[in-house]
Amino acid sequence: MIKLVCFVKRKPGMTREEFYDHWLNHHGPLIANTPELARHLVRYEQHRRTAYADWMGNEEFDGITIQWMTGPEAFEAFINEPTYLEVLAPDEERFLDRDGLVWMITDEPVVPIAGPTGA
Repeated sequence: MIKLVCFVKRKPGMTREEFYDHWLNHHGPLIANTPELARHLVRYEQHRRTAYADWMGNEEFDGITIQWMTGPEAFEAFINEPTYLEVLAPDEERFLDRDGLVWMITDEPVVPIAGPTGA
């Protein structure tokens, strides 16, 4: 199992509320409801900045997406899927500051630590 972990930023001129609305109500369902894309993923997560306090995290980023895949070949298949280029990439251009994204592919945790609740 690998994970694509990406710090996401909204496109300049877009409010955080507009960004979150598009990310949750259009982009996520676009991935989930497009079989050619969804078949490459084990799990797709969107994590927004906490509204608790602005000082908790880097103000530059609006959230994190985590995409779980069975292995590197699944990631390569996802980004090389013709539907990615035809459907998903244009949607990313609508709401993401693609030049400002920070991403990494990770392996399984080396030292997983669970808290008292086992989470």
